[in-house]
Amino acid sequence: MKTNHKIIIGDNINGTLDTSRHLFINPPLYQRLKLLDNIQFIYELALARLELQSFNPDLKVTNDFREFEIKDKGDFDVLKKRLAYFKTINGDYSDYYYLQKYNQTKSVNQYLTHWIYPYKGKFHPQMIRALMNIIKIQNSETLFDPFVGSGTAVLEAQILGINAIGIDISPLCVLISKVKTESVDVLDEIKKYKDFYLFKKGGRESSDERVKNFYRVAEMMAHSDQSRRGKNFESSFVNDALKMIASVEDYSNAIKKHNLKIGKTKILEGDARKINLKDESVDGIITSPPYSIALNYVVNDAHSLKALGYDLDKIKEDFIGVRGTGLNKFELYDKDMEKAYSEMYRVLKKNKYCVVVIGNVTFQGQEINTTQNVINYCEKIGFKTIKKMEKIIYGLYNVMQKEYILIFQK
Repeated sequence: MKTNHKIIIGDNINGTLDTSRHLFINPPLYQRLKLLDNIQFIYELALARLELQSFNPDLKVTNDFREFEIKDKGDFDVLKKRLAYFKTINGDYSDYYYLQKYNQTKSVNQYLTHWIYPYKGKFHPQMIRALMNIIKIQNSETLFDPFVGSGTAVLEAQILGINAIGIDISPLCVLISKVKTESVDVLDEIKKYKDFYLFKKGGRESSDERVKNFYRVAEMMAHSDQSRRGKNFESSFVNDALKMIASVEDYSNAIKKHNLKIGKTKILEGDARKINLKDESVDGIITSPPYSIALNYVVNDAHSLKALGYDLDKIKEDFIGVRGTGLNKFELYDKDMEKAYSEMYRVLKKNKYCVVVIGNVTFQGQEINTTQNVINYCEKIGFKTIKKMEKIIYGLYNVMQKEYILIFQK
């Protein structure tokens, strides 16, 4: 009879004694996994452990939490393709290790087209990839982000081969997210019209809206450079566009080199309070709602919204967390977000997961427990709280010092 264990007669210090047969049987084989070098925060280690457990719950930590061991269950290739926080699996580099190298920036988390447009409050794509693994969303399924922002979640889903839908009430966010996820499909056209858009040479503009959008975002970035850093608009526009083209080329090369099966992505202008999707039609949600008064998204991107032709006074009335003043702003925010969470519950399939990344804010010297308010309301409408993880953040020190990753199940 065949056996998966190697049986050795005699001394074997690595084996275990089978007293009934007086033979030594080797222990089960293990895969050794090593974390990426840039992992430094407690929440990253926690996410690394959770994502690994989602594939293989039988694990142990070694080498001061820098390495893991799991029993070999034949999922070696899946781990290499999907894991976010691991550098090597049994000595072989993960896909994510390689993908981070396709980077036109100095920031490790801004690889491929993730860096495009300096949008405040961006997700880390590495965290998104890990969360998709933790909620076990599969390649044939659909991830939904009702506050798509600059498109990090939908782009990372696309790279991982998961279908994605993203909506946002901001036309700028919709534009940025489309460019990050659609430009790789029209790379040749973008390069063909480079001289026309950058140097006003070569006839007329492209008829492809995706090509037009690409150069619109390059313009918005140049407006940002001019407004925030005092840079020359024309030179910034050319430099930003060329850097964007290089990033889209990186994405195209990564797809070919690593045989990436790209997910289908749909970006729509829409309102999270009235989601235009059918009941129980998405397989997972990962989102970061507006941070109430912590960041005024209209003021922050005023230069770009004006350049796109929008009236800021008019458009702000549609934005959650921007309309109203003082305490009235909080009341409006809470009512708006209750509608949004109810809609998220409605469109999510039963037993599937919704991840909300949210932080408390400080108003007139007092911290408002936004996070607990979210938990209370989500449990009230039928969600079950699976996990609450603390995550230290940087950048918005005046109003927020940490945020939380909340995982709910319908």
